[in-house]
Amino acid sequence: MEIVNLLISLISGAAGGNIAGAATTDKNLGPLFNTIAGLIGGGAGDFILKALGILATTHAAAPGATGSEFDLASLLTNIGVSGVSGGALTAIITLVKDALQKK
Repeated sequence: MEIVNLLISLISGAAGGNIAGAATTDKNLGPLFNTIAGLIGGGAGDFILKALGILATTHAAAPGATGSEFDLASLLTNIGVSGVSGGALTAIITLVKDALQKK
């Protein structure tokens, strides 16, 4: 199940990066670099929050559950965290790039 969570994080991060790039058209990195920054941000954000214990790695299953049930709350949390992390990293890279160009 971990590979599925990783893929969801990467895809959500890439989407978040592209949304952040589209929101600020004058400070856009371009579709390729928005996607790359979003991929890195989505994967890293999910990993860091799970490592710090802020984001739960697994949710407790209901009594009698076999462990293979679909957990919608976990999926939506993963999508949200990764999308925001991807968008945030894209915005940070854009701000750093602009600050370096002004020097």
